[in-house]
Amino acid sequence: MTEKIALIPSTHTTPPAKFSHGVKKGNILQVAGQVGFLPAEEGRPPTPAGPTLREQTLQTFANVKAILEEGGASWDDVMMMRVYLTDVDHFAEMNEIYNAYFGAQNLQAAPAARTTVYVGLPKGLLIEIDALAVLG
Repeated sequence: MTEKIALIPSTHTTPPAKFSHGVKKGNILQVAGQVGFLPAEEGRPPTPAGPTLREQTLQTFANVKAILEEGGASWDDVMMMRVYLTDVDHFAEMNEIYNAYFGAQNLQAAPAARTTVYVGLPKGLLIEIDALAVLG
């Protein structure tokens, strides 16, 4: 039986509840919902990356990527991403940022994706992304 491994990169704080930032079992890697917090610093509470959707989205991509790499995966291994926005008016801007970011990644194929408006994120956070990867 394959062991289930919790993934907590050094760039991330310890989760505030009993969950992992990512979990890998066999060739499946699930990245938990990530937000645009700056890399963890000792003694500093989690801090959002600037007030703009662009800053938070790019930091969220970096946070997802850190967990993928911790589990031995890359963007090419991502099969599905779910994006949660707090404002329906952010769809167009997020799509522009998403297309530019993934266009620059030179992927074999873009992951499937779904975007939902969700208003339950902590104050000041505009976006959350989770991802499912299958390692080849």
